Amino acid sequence: MSMTTVGEPGHMTRPQRPLHGVAAQFGTVDDLMAAAERVRDAGYTRTDAYTPFPVEDLDEALGMKPTRIGWIVLAAGVLGGLGGFFMQWWANTSYYPLIIGGKPLNSWPNWIVIMYELTILSAAFTAGLGMILRNGLPRAYHPIFNTPGFEGASRDKFFIAIEARDPQFDLRRTTAFLESLGPERVSEVEA
Repeated sequence: MSMTTVGEPGHMTRPQRPLHGVAAQFGTVDDLMAAAERVRDAGYTRTDAYTPFPVEDLDEALGMKPTRIGWIVLAAGVLGGLGGFFMQWWANTSYYPLIIGGKPLNSWPNWIVIMYELTILSAAFTAGLGMILRNGLPRAYHPIFNTPGFEGASRDKFFIAIEARDPQFDLRRTTAFLESLGPERVSEVEA
């Protein structure tokens, strides 16, 4: 990756580095929520917030759409339960039929425990893998870690970042907009 310099002739220039976005640091949840709503209302869509603990309704304040992972987990659970039923039905009626105590080959009440376990197992694995894939994990590094003071996001600071990939992103306008929200600090985030 090549670096270019910007500036006027005869003036000191600084290297132009790839930019991930701009981040604003806030001190309280109320300030963060007010800023998130203003960021959403301004039309920014490639945003994220970083907090030391879960903040209720923050995703809605940022304008994020609800995830469909719950429906996917439900479908996996239902398929797991049906898979458990048909596995036992096939084994007991076709592959290895045994008549025990005069019970019919298709004695489904005996299979409820296995069906339940496969329902839970399928749903749990789908939820875990879906969360990992949806969050883009495993990722040992993210550009937001370059933000000055970002270590406070795990203790007592709150951050909103607007990515450079956002269609409305303009470095000067976006920085000025974030500064108008009253943050403690606004920083460029290098990629």
